[in-house]
Amino acid sequence: MAWFKRVNPSIRTTDKRDTPEGLWAKCDSCGAMLHKKQLEDNLFTCPQCAHHFRIAPYKYFSLLFDEGQCTEFDQNLRAADPLNFTDTKHYPDRVHDTIEKSGKTEAARNAYGKSEGADLVVSAMDFGFIGGSMGSVVGEKIARAADKAIQLNAPLLVISQSGGARMMEGAFSLMQMAKTAARLTRLGEKKLPFISLMTDPTMGGISASFAMLGDLNISEPKALIGFAGPRVIRDTIKRDLPEGFQRAEFLLEHGFMDMIVHRKELKQRLAKTLAMMKVEATV
Repeated sequence: MAWFKRVNPSIRTTDKRDTPEGLWAKCDSCGAMLHKKQLEDNLFTCPQCAHHFRIAPYKYFSLLFDEGQCTEFDQNLRAADPLNFTDTKHYPDRVHDTIEKSGKTEAARNAYGKSEGADLVVSAMDFGFIGGSMGSVVGEKIARAADKAIQLNAPLLVISQSGGARMMEGAFSLMQMAKTAARLTRLGEKKLPFISLMTDPTMGGISASFAMLGDLNISEPKALIGFAGPRVIRDTIKRDLPEGFQRAEFLLEHGFMDMIVHRKELKQRLAKTLAMMKVEATV
């Protein structure tokens, strides 16, 4: 007795109808399958649970600057190898391979332009380049972004997306924490706002330096923000951590964050906040 009968004998099981790669993405939070066009229209956030997918700096530039028009600067900075570092491969080879595979040149990009008609300088980090780790080039780019803000008499927005300092540069990487913090004090002296936007993840030396030094510290929903990771802390103190520990909502509740902003509202909220700061500075 035949339990199964082929409806159309001309179709063989070996004939596959392949779906083109990159058309669908699965939400890491709720598991929903989302079409690429649907994601793009929703600014790479899940329409069902509001999960924020990681996006590259150029997508933030397109979102924040009027008509997506901006001018990038300091694009040609490249990492050196001051320690002749080697793990599974030489550091220069790792950087070269990452550039070749990703088309990205470093873990941060700088740009300036108009946002809601007002000047704005943005330095955005990129987790897609060696985990968004901060080496000497990233520190220098953030420092130069602060200089550009002073030059243009414009506010500075730094978008953090990083696992922390870049271990391949050792102390040179850790020095960027002090360097960026010191450079940002110049903005305060000029009474120019520094806005820190933390996205998922903002960890290690990033959260321990410039990311938490904003005149206004804001975050995308449910971003992981902290120094050591939750698993490391749990294994160290041998205790279960509170639910949602190190997520943006937990930090907001405990006074470490000023506001959480959905990506769809970011440009408008940022413009209104900066306008209020400008009014306060002139009073």
